[in-house]
Amino acid sequence: MLTIEYNKDLSSLNTFSMKVSCACYVEYDSLEDLFKIDFDSLPQPVKHMGGGSNLLFTSDFKGTILHSGIKFIRLDAEHDDECLIEVGSGVTFDDFIDWACSMRLWGTENLSLIPGEVGASAVQNIGAYGVEVKDIIVRVNCLDRKIMELVTIEKADCHYGYRESFFKNEDKEGRFIITSVLFRLTREYSPRLDYGNLRSVLQDRTVYAPRDVRDAVIAIRNAKLPDPKQLGNAGSFFKNPVLTRGQFEAIEAMNRSENGPDAVLPHYEVENGIKVPAAWMIERCGFKGLRLGGAAVYEKQPLVIVNASGEATPEEIIALERKIIDGVKAKFGVELHPEVEHL
Repeated sequence: MLTIEYNKDLSSLNTFSMKVSCACYVEYDSLEDLFKIDFDSLPQPVKHMGGGSNLLFTSDFKGTILHSGIKFIRLDAEHDDECLIEVGSGVTFDDFIDWACSMRLWGTENLSLIPGEVGASAVQNIGAYGVEVKDIIVRVNCLDRKIMELVTIEKADCHYGYRESFFKNEDKEGRFIITSVLFRLTREYSPRLDYGNLRSVLQDRTVYAPRDVRDAVIAIRNAKLPDPKQLGNAGSFFKNPVLTRGQFEAIEAMNRSENGPDAVLPHYEVENGIKVPAAWMIERCGFKGLRLGGAAVYEKQPLVIVNASGEATPEEIIALERKIIDGVKAKFGVELHPEVEHL
C-alpha cells in the first residue's frame, strides 16, 4: 500500500523527539508501490529516512520524507554452514538480529540494540563491539531514481569505511533507494568477544550461542546508553577520531602529565592511524553531564547528546554540539565530526 500524508508531524518518527514536520510523507510497502510514486510531483527535496535514529532535524523539512515499509526476511541460499539471507529495507535491524539468533546464525549479534532499519544500516555502515555491518553484507538492492530501474550494488562497490559508504557521497545521495540487503551469516561457531568488556561479561561461559552474545551486548548497552523511547537521543553523536602517530603521542604525553605516569589513553590501531574514543576526550574536557537549555551530554556516556527536557530545540542541540567540538579542539587539537546527520 502507498500512503501519502501532507504536513506530517515527525515528532514521534525521529529518536531525538524534535518537534518538527515535513511538507509531505510517503510510505511504500512493496516494489510495485515504489514504482507508483511520481517523484517529480512531490515537494522537493525528497529524503529517504529509516527509523529516524541517526538524524537531527534542524528545522521543519520543506520537502518529502520517504519511508520503506518493505518487511521480509527470507533465505536466499544455503551452502554448508553459510546462509545468505535477504532482508527488506523496512525491517527493524534489531528484529533481524533477534531472528538470526533464534536461527542460531552467527554474524549480527554484536550489533544488537543499535536502533534503525536494515536499509539505513547499509547506508551508515553501523558498527559496535568490533563488528561493522559491512562484514556481513553481500550486496544491496536498490531503485536507481536516475534511470528508474532496480539495480544491485555489490559490497565492493559500496566503498564502505568508518560510518561511510557510496550512498553518502554528495553526488549519489538521494539517487539510490535501498529496497533490500543480502547478508552472509554462518552456522559455524564464531563469537567475536575481544572488543570492550564482552568477554568479561561472558567469563563464566566457555561455549556460547549467538543469543548469549546478543544478551551480553544488550546488557552492556542498556547499562550505559539511554533508551530513545524514554530520553530522546540519536545514539553516538560523534565519530571516534582517527589520529596520526604524532597526534596520539602528544595526547598520550598530556594524559600522563595530568593524570600520572601510569595513566592509560584508550585506543585502537586501525588501518590509517590510531582511533581514540571521542567519549574519552569529551569527558576529559569536563563535558559529561553538561546541560545547555533542554539539551545535555548524557551522564553515563558522553558520546551521546540527549533531549534532557523532552522539549529541547534543534538550536539547543546544535549549541551543545558546537561547545563540545570547540572544547575538544582547544584541549587536544583534534576536531570531532558528528556521526549524526543534520537535516
